[in-house]
Amino acid sequence: MDSAAVDQFEAGRGRLASLAYRLLGSAADAEDAVQDTFLRWQAADRERIEVPEAWLTKVATNLCLDRLRSAQARHERTAGAWLPEPLLDGDPMLGPADTFEQRESVTLAVLTLLERLSPAERAVYVLREAFSYSHAEIAAILDITESASQQHAHRARTRVAAERHRGGAADPASARRVVEEFLAAATSGRTDRLVALLTHDVTAVSDGAGLARRLLRYRSRERVASFVRSGFKPTPAKRRLAGGSLAMHFARVNGTLAVVAVVGGRVVGTVAFEVSDGKVASLYGIAATDRLTRLDEAWQRREPGVPVIDAW
Repeated sequence: MDSAAVDQFEAGRGRLASLAYRLLGSAADAEDAVQDTFLRWQAADRERIEVPEAWLTKVATNLCLDRLRSAQARHERTAGAWLPEPLLDGDPMLGPADTFEQRESVTLAVLTLLERLSPAERAVYVLREAFSYSHAEIAAILDITESASQQHAHRARTRVAAERHRGGAADPASARRVVEEFLAAATSGRTDRLVALLTHDVTAVSDGAGLARRLLRYRSRERVASFVRSGFKPTPAKRRLAGGSLAMHFARVNGTLAVVAVVGGRVVGTVAFEVSDGKVASLYGIAATDRLTRLDEAWQRREPGVPVIDAW
């Protein structure tokens, strides 16, 4: 392959990776899909490709759909058993992030909801909301009609909107104050204060410190408060499981405020928060080692700053 063709592909690699990550919810799988796209590009008769960007988008999207359908057919990936891979803000896979729709499409909340959609609905939602493709363009990418694209988009938006919190999102400084108070209540065992800091329709989703076979979900304020109080209570057994005493740092993960748990400089878990109208509206706890690889690598390259909790 000539250098011009390689350069042409590399110029769009970041966009393809961002697309694949939103479709697959996994950075590692997204990288594999992009590499497979490159191999298709390498083998293609490029003189017959009129619009390379459109061709690459079509190939990458359909490779991702093949992965989703294959995983579902093998029962390796079912709704309720999978949380997306969290990424530290600044990761290029989180782009584009110019509009509200683009930023929201990559939050852990929305990526988790997308797991409940069919592969086609997920693809249409991502292409439309995150990358602003027209229905005509989406129809060409997925080999469907424009009407089918519109129907998929409507169903996807309806299902996502039905489970999204409607309150006003907090600015970063306000969100941090709420979560600081939340952590103080959680670590002190003040259940009544925890309950008061949760929205009436709060949800909490956890992978059970990476040990549960299915996701743990909690939906009432009392149940979420009990789960959080238990989860944030330090014990010798938890320290042994984590590999030592934890330090907890604030960071932004997938566009929202998060607490990153670190032992000896290594990330062992993260909890991402959504704050709405001065209260915690949702929490997503991820500690499975295979979901933290990229976040941990990014963490090693940054100065973590002063921890919010220095010896848990």
